[in-house]
Amino acid sequence: MKLNDEQVMLRDMAREWSDKENPVTAFRKTRDAGHGEHYDPEVYRQMAEMGWAGIVIPEDHGGSDFGFVSLGLVLEELGRNVAASPLAATAAAASAIVLGGTDEQKAKYLPKIASGELIAALAIEEGGRHNPEAIETAVEGGKLSGKKLFVAEGDSAGLFVVAAKDGLYLVDGDADGVSRESRDMVDARSHAEIAFADVAIGNDARLSEGGDDLLAQVVVRAAAIACAEMLGLTRQAFDTTNDYLKQRVQFGQVLSSFQALQHRMAEMFAEIELMRSSVEGALAAIDAGGSNIAEKVSLAKATAGDVAHQVTHEMVQLHGGIGMTDEHDAGFYFKRSRVLEQQWGDAAWHRQRFAALQQY
Repeated sequence: MKLNDEQVMLRDMAREWSDKENPVTAFRKTRDAGHGEHYDPEVYRQMAEMGWAGIVIPEDHGGSDFGFVSLGLVLEELGRNVAASPLAATAAAASAIVLGGTDEQKAKYLPKIASGELIAALAIEEGGRHNPEAIETAVEGGKLSGKKLFVAEGDSAGLFVVAAKDGLYLVDGDADGVSRESRDMVDARSHAEIAFADVAIGNDARLSEGGDDLLAQVVVRAAAIACAEMLGLTRQAFDTTNDYLKQRVQFGQVLSSFQALQHRMAEMFAEIELMRSSVEGALAAIDAGGSNIAEKVSLAKATAGDVAHQVTHEMVQLHGGIGMTDEHDAGFYFKRSRVLEQQWGDAAWHRQRFAALQQY
């Protein structure tokens, strides 16, 4: 994809900052520190100061309105170092407000999100597998009740975009009736179960713009955001493995000299290039506002899921015994990949939806 000058500068800045200020060792340190948020708030403050929290937020509300391709460039570089931050989750929630919020809702929440002051999260899933149509959360008598599972950044979110039977609602994380329980996942990131027990909902809480398919539009964007992070971690998993094969000696020869391993690396390289094309195509489609966004995102998520799974699996295997240890970084990529593969629909779910979309 051809990037403009601003996008090139943004990508290069994100790469340099991530490698110097937030490398994989920083994730290990954050994980071991036991932050309640599962990320370092000071690090996220720095990201917000660089404008990353407002990339998909309009300029009128404190953002830069650089679009999803630009957001993807940043998330790809953060993904290379499995950086722990609420940027992806907050951007997905912000996109819901941009799409469906009234002028008052946008003015109230978007500037705080863009500045990094407010962490927002999507509270949609209610089952063990992705199914945005299976929503039992409901609003009755001005009160919202329901339970949401696997809410990314649910431990620290100050605002939830909650899917109910009749639409999306904005719910303050500190409102009476909101409770959260952290869930330990293999990637050591923030995932929480959020319960809403008769939470009072004002007339201004519902996202009323964006049309009847607002939830579908939001989930599509959340899936595309996950794809960008997956691209970064997959790319780094490949590069790390490739470097290891070039220096590890076995039977008197470096591993990279064995033809069988060369073929495996060549196959992965080609698959990653296909992955990049599909992910960038999905992000560009969102920015262009075309009619085929859902189709392109499903293609990207299915491809990303398959390729990330393959490359991180090979990373562990080709590193041998050390790849199975916590002392090596391979496990971080493997575990984060497995979570992102399931988030917002796995490869099988998106292949099925892609096929269904082809019928129309």
